[in-house]
Amino acid sequence: MTTVIGQQSPGPARTEEFGLGGYPEEAVLAALIALLHRRSTQENVRVAVVGDGRVVSTICADVTAETTFGDLTEQAATPPSAGTIGEPFDIEYQAGADPSAPVAAVTGAPLVVRVWAAPGGRRGRLAWAPATEPDTATTFVAQLLTLLAEGGAGTRVSALPLATEEEVARVLAFGKTGIAPVPAACVHELVEAQAARTPDRPAVSCTGTTLSYAELDERANRLAARLVAEGIGVDDVVGVLAERSVELVVALLGVLKAGGAYAAIDADLPPARIEHLVRDTGAAVVVAQDHLADRVPDGTTVVAVDGPATEGFTRPRVHAGNLAYVSYTSGSTGEPKGAAIPHAAVSRLVRAPDWADFRADDVFLQLAPVAFDASTLELWAPLTIGARLEIFPPGHVDLTALARLLKTAEVTVLWLTAGLFHQLAALHPDAFTGVRHLLAGGDVISRTQLAQALHDNPGLVFTNGYGPTENTTFTACWTSRTAPLSGTVPIGPPISGTRALVLDSDLRPVPVGVPGELYAAGEGLARCYLNRPDATADRFVPNPFAAGERMYRTGDLAAWQSHGALEFLGRADRQIKVQGFRVEPGEVEAALLEDPDVHEAVVVAQLDGSRGKRLVAYVVADDPAEVGPSGRSAQFREALRDRLPSYLVPWAIILLDALPLGPTGKVARDALPAARRVTRNLASDFVAPRSPVQTHLAHLWSDLLAVEPIGLEDDFFELGGHSLIAAELLGALHTEYAVAISARTLYLHPTIGELAVAIEELLADTRKEA
Repeated sequence: MTTVIGQQSPGPARTEEFGLGGYPEEAVLAALIALLHRRSTQENVRVAVVGDGRVVSTICADVTAETTFGDLTEQAATPPSAGTIGEPFDIEYQAGADPSAPVAAVTGAPLVVRVWAAPGGRRGRLAWAPATEPDTATTFVAQLLTLLAEGGAGTRVSALPLATEEEVARVLAFGKTGIAPVPAACVHELVEAQAARTPDRPAVSCTGTTLSYAELDERANRLAARLVAEGIGVDDVVGVLAERSVELVVALLGVLKAGGAYAAIDADLPPARIEHLVRDTGAAVVVAQDHLADRVPDGTTVVAVDGPATEGFTRPRVHAGNLAYVSYTSGSTGEPKGAAIPHAAVSRLVRAPDWADFRADDVFLQLAPVAFDASTLELWAPLTIGARLEIFPPGHVDLTALARLLKTAEVTVLWLTAGLFHQLAALHPDAFTGVRHLLAGGDVISRTQLAQALHDNPGLVFTNGYGPTENTTFTACWTSRTAPLSGTVPIGPPISGTRALVLDSDLRPVPVGVPGELYAAGEGLARCYLNRPDATADRFVPNPFAAGERMYRTGDLAAWQSHGALEFLGRADRQIKVQGFRVEPGEVEAALLEDPDVHEAVVVAQLDGSRGKRLVAYVVADDPAEVGPSGRSAQFREALRDRLPSYLVPWAIILLDALPLGPTGKVARDALPAARRVTRNLASDFVAPRSPVQTHLAHLWSDLLAVEPIGLEDDFFELGGHSLIAAELLGALHTEYAVAISARTLYLHPTIGELAVAIEELLADTRKEA
């Protein structure tokens, strides 16, 4: 038999032969189905049975968390069901294959597997395209053999181990030790030491005001003395209400010197939200700029950033394990939670990083809201090495002003969210001319825009940073001077001081290339969620591979690459079901961003009116005047059809001038315009319906698919139709014409013109019988 996994790129394939022993054919096929499920996370695995060069029937395997290996073996041994025309197949199977025949390369596929009976047991041959990592073959074969060896009839497929002992050791080594390269230290002590070394060097600048390291240290000491006088001690949380400014940095450093932990509060928040955050932190004191003091809730002591000098104070004894700050999560999964970050976590981020080379002569830009944990790197990386911190003025981030400031302030290290990077690269491509190290993250990075930025700025170093708030800004970083040649921009290996693990649902390491949930451990972890023991226990769990160590469950899906970098596969809780398939919107976003004309892309799910969901894409792209928005959308959909399964092609692609961004610079998905009805988005010419049946079908399709107008030659499935909507359509046609139209008829005649002919023939037969 021949089993083809996916599709393969043209070109000479390399092959590897392996033995399968005496396992029966149905067990081998069951193992292949199980492996495809585990490597893709798809619950629907279809096997196309081929005979005489055509699909004659299919096996449709639905693999859930409860499916056993015996269930799959039984399905593989059962005669296949009737073929389903038009559905995608994950595996193509052909009996009686000649093992001596070459394995044909099929466009787009990473792997081809052929299995045949031979003396002494079954054998297999694996072929892979030249562009595929060579290690893929070894790991795929090892995983297949492991599944066969462990696949007892009653064993759940989700519980089947994929990794051998050697592979477990390998991926655990990828994850690093979690120990920082230098001993942890308190943040304020690092800044103090730098001030002692370079007292006269400029430390922080904003809108014409500059403080030297000595001036910054002295002003922070004065504030710390007043805070201690107010009773602030070690691990006490102090609110900070200040806009981007020199005073903001003084306030944060002063809180740390007093032994406290700062909780930065965005001054633009509604009063009720500010009061909630202050109460949730338990802060009895808030440090505020004078013009913001009236926003501090009643009953809370307000301390000005700059005030009268206080007599010398007793410095509290602060250790690296004490709290440095509290940062609130976005609350996408419920009420926001305050991640309590210790000094050691910040120290591990900024001292001797193995993913960056920061220098004393660098100029860092502070742009992120301080309530957003990206500010941790912006603030403390420069101030602990003697670099200068340039602060973007308070208020809305204007791209033109940002591009101008990057030049006038001679910024060399810049951190941007993915959304801001895409917008700045599109509108001000020369903005990065003087930047030495550009960092971005928080969402999918456009590979084509990154390639253009690196091409236009030779020598520019780029880092794609990934990390949840609970692991202090970055967990993994991919740093390079060149963009990837294909695929997505990876997130790289775990950074120094961080341990990363990719585990299955039973907390076992998964091998290279297999999706699992990403866990983070090491010195970057938050101590807890502030005053939330239940939430802390749920997300911070014991590490089964390091006694006494905790790890954070990120909720993100990832896979190891063969060289030890991590590939980000999206949020586990963002995955949705579309037409029975589990879909990660990030996969579609990445495919859209492959187009050099697409600058930004976001894909969301919405209800389709038939108890299902459909994908809607929002794109910022070049739009030639001669094409127009609707024509451009059609072009993008046609391009996706050549690269993605039909269920991944968005029902609508909506062009926007810019994606809405939230306060942290991330895309505000809830602010995207709703799509209730879209203009016909096919690349083919519109041909108007002519007959009454054709016209009625067009109106009916338009109502069901929320697309208009619909033409005579338009395909039901290309317009976004699927089995659930098809069932409604066939029911409506039965009610309207009193004839039974099968699903097969629709699949064979999917256009208005073809289906109208089929209906008219049925009506004619009915009249004859009457």
